[in-house]
Amino acid sequence: MALRFAPVNVPLKRRIQTVAVLQWIFSFLLLAQFCCGFFVILILGNFWFLAVLYLLWLYLDWETPCAGGRRSQWVRSWTVWKYFREYFPIQLIKTSDLNPNHNYLLGFHPHGVLVAGAFGNFCTGPSFKNLFPGLTPYLHIMPIWFSCPFFREYVMSAGMVSASKESVSYVLNNEGGGHASIIVIGGAEESLNAHPGSLTLNILKRKGFIKMALKHGAHLVPVFSFGENELFKQVANPKGSWLRNVQEKLQKIMGFALPLFHARGIFQYSFGLIPFRQPIHTVVGSPIPVKRNLNPTTEEIEQLHAIYLQELRKLFEEHKGNYGIPEHKTLIFE
Repeated sequence: MALRFAPVNVPLKRRIQTVAVLQWIFSFLLLAQFCCGFFVILILGNFWFLAVLYLLWLYLDWETPCAGGRRSQWVRSWTVWKYFREYFPIQLIKTSDLNPNHNYLLGFHPHGVLVAGAFGNFCTGPSFKNLFPGLTPYLHIMPIWFSCPFFREYVMSAGMVSASKESVSYVLNNEGGGHASIIVIGGAEESLNAHPGSLTLNILKRKGFIKMALKHGAHLVPVFSFGENELFKQVANPKGSWLRNVQEKLQKIMGFALPLFHARGIFQYSFGLIPFRQPIHTVVGSPIPVKRNLNPTTEEIEQLHAIYLQELRKLFEEHKGNYGIPEHKTLIFE
């Protein structure tokens, strides 16, 4: 395969944007392992007492990811995130007001390979705050990441919290309203479907978020991120193939999926782990009013789930023409 190199006269700003995205890729794929390795070095080295102190801190702070986290506006406002968003670019689109007197559960679709739209819109920059004043977003991620020394502090500073039931309940229990839980509904399993052009969502069996919304009276808001699946190419893994079977088994064992993806490099456009420069438009739909029901029946959960699917499809159909989706294409729920 012949490499297609980037021209030497690329503007400095674009180079900085690429470096910002490279930093994000490193953080997403390797930083947790690096932090764990550093912790082991502390234990085995002359600074073991620092590791002991951190273990004490970890014990005392263990529940924080399930209790709203510990965000840092300084970290969320780093200039590197501005260049990160501009690389694609990433844009948040509002279709309806969200009353800050209520709490909301935003269902984010699709997962994509690395959930770039969710991170860029809800963990960095002022877009969400400017469009939805009075609301504080909490992006829920897999609890396993909060077991990683030091890394947990970093992701919490960006406004990420655990995806456990306790964590979602904590956010949605805010009596004064003004909280927004963002849950990537398809989860890690859906990342295995993240091929360019794919519109398949893992959602038919995912009803836990519906039950949480009912228990807390949190209004449901469908969110669709156009362009999320266009950032990377994946090795072909159709359902039933040996690769897909291996990936699904590993996902069940480890709790997260391992999509074999690639895109472009830093100085060439033919191969690498840097995502393609494809725009991401994250469209926030209208809220679905939900009345509090501490003990919802299966029928009530099914009914609200059906309404959510209907509103999600409606959101997609109304906006797909704006973002290059052919008229004959539609969402596939499985």
